[in-house]
Amino acid sequence: MTLGHLMEALNRVGKPTELYRSPDGSRALMLPHGGRILGLFSPQSEENLFWTHPALSSVESARRFYQSDAWHNSGGDRTWLSPEVDFFFPDFPDLKRYWQPRELDPGNYRVIEASAGARMVNRATVTLSRSQERIELEIVKAVSPAANPLRYGKLLGESEGVEYAGYTLQVSLEIREASARSSARVGIWNLLQMPHGGELLIPTYVRAEPKAYFGTIPPEDLSVGDRLIRYRMGASGEQKIGVRAVATTGRGGYLCETGDQSLLIIRNFSVNPSGEYIDVPWKETEDYGYAFQACNVNSALGSFSELEYHVPAIGKDTGLRCCQDTSQVWAFRGSGEQIQRVARSLLSPHV
Repeated sequence: MTLGHLMEALNRVGKPTELYRSPDGSRALMLPHGGRILGLFSPQSEENLFWTHPALSSVESARRFYQSDAWHNSGGDRTWLSPEVDFFFPDFPDLKRYWQPRELDPGNYRVIEASAGARMVNRATVTLSRSQERIELEIVKAVSPAANPLRYGKLLGESEGVEYAGYTLQVSLEIREASARSSARVGIWNLLQMPHGGELLIPTYVRAEPKAYFGTIPPEDLSVGDRLIRYRMGASGEQKIGVRAVATTGRGGYLCETGDQSLLIIRNFSVNPSGEYIDVPWKETEDYGYAFQACNVNSALGSFSELEYHVPAIGKDTGLRCCQDTSQVWAFRGSGEQIQRVARSLLSPHV
């Protein structure tokens, strides 16, 4: 979906957008409805590098989509909160009903203009399912430049002739004063949706067996090496894996084919194995420590692949009421050979 097409359709159905332009020509399309970075575009192309919902392909279908009571999964890069069992299963431990709390997504994001660019701010009061405690939170999201990481020295040659686009995402989370005495723990959870059918590449410090959160993953789709996990994301249904913080390097990449070109999307994020990573498998609620996740979706929700990561929790015994997370998204498009070289430079020589 092209940039102009997306902006026109969204504006005509009452979902205005903000376009961030980086000094290197990268463009990030911000959609306050849902607080999303909906699209990323290189200087050379108007084609979105992220997955967006097919309903946004026309004004008519977009209008029906946003008028519905269903979850407005527009696509792109979104921010949720963890633990999932507290925010998305209102009847937990009963797992029959999964509900995206509308206070978080789409939320009520306001756009605040600043000299460095627009910020999206959402204040919400949410209920945690296990404790039934209500807490007041504020989420702030801002976009800034992310220069090509291969722009210097010998590495420059690895990306010569390759399209590049990127941005830095800053997300802050605060437990508001009214909830300062809350016993809740909560963490930032960032999720990036990409075209379906590719392969997720997870560099690790040691051999690390991923944890299956849900679904059945065909054995041939998952390969675990001493320094790299490869996950082919093309199966039907929905499946998810997690990798512990102690093994995660702070980068994950997604490699797929788009027409006659290859696309590589990398997320560069901070990992603190001393922090409290509180998202847990749905039926093993004491199994902590997972910083990185990948979710394959090929179902009624759509067909997309998700690269996800968590931020250490704030609240309760952490001694923190607020935190700020900074990550980068780097996207490259070119021939298969070119993109392979980039992946080996930025992720692992074993790609």
